[in-house]
Amino acid sequence: MSISGGSRNRLLATLLPADLDLLRPELETVALEQDAVLARAGDEIDYVFFPHSGAILLMIDMADGHTVATGAVGREGAVGSLSVLGASPSGITAVVRAAGTASRVPAPCFHAAFGRSPRIRQAIQKHVRSMLIQFQLGSACNALHPVEARMARWLLQLRDRVDSDVLPLTQQALSQILGVRRTTVTLLMRNLRKRGAIRSDQRGRIEIDRARLLAAACECHRAMRFEAEEIFSGDTGRTRGMTLADDPRISEVEADDTV
Repeated sequence: MSISGGSRNRLLATLLPADLDLLRPELETVALEQDAVLARAGDEIDYVFFPHSGAILLMIDMADGHTVATGAVGREGAVGSLSVLGASPSGITAVVRAAGTASRVPAPCFHAAFGRSPRIRQAIQKHVRSMLIQFQLGSACNALHPVEARMARWLLQLRDRVDSDVLPLTQQALSQILGVRRTTVTLLMRNLRKRGAIRSDQRGRIEIDRARLLAAACECHRAMRFEAEEIFSGDTGRTRGMTLADDPRISEVEADDTV
């Protein structure tokens, strides 16, 4: 893959050739197989991944065996980049939820490039800010919003990253993402089908109606996209009183889902 020629990863695409040259000797393109674990909680981070396609979920594993998703990463971000903060075990398990491809670089190589390149540091700082917004809004969403709205939000977050209305998901995977029982997911799926937000639920695949799913979701999905776009665009000129619906970038981003 020619990284300098038009990487689909948003972070790599912002780098200049001189920055990429710091990574290129050890940068390789790898397949992201569905259900592959890129980092496991408690283990040292060996690689930093820059997805070009597909979707990766960041999962928290509880002592009683329960799991819950805390964030999603696609071609807008990276997995393992927080290792620049210092050597420590990963706090999350990063699982490929939708197959794709990524560029990966050994963590020590990335750490060295991070220390030498202000532009790489700036790109990672933007990514970290975006993820913090996702974590913060996600925490509030989990505490305040009904589980059906949260499920709709997660389906939309995955749809944003795979650019398809057919999502590679099982009900078991959704129960792990939401941290609820599978019987609860079955009931929620039935409700969303009645609303037309889900067209079909075949084994291992869920086909959604994006417009109706947006109506079923809470405001957190649009808020996450809005804040992330503001961070990456560097636009500090908007009025803080402006609503999400008033900002033209939201409709532009939503209209650009097939790109």
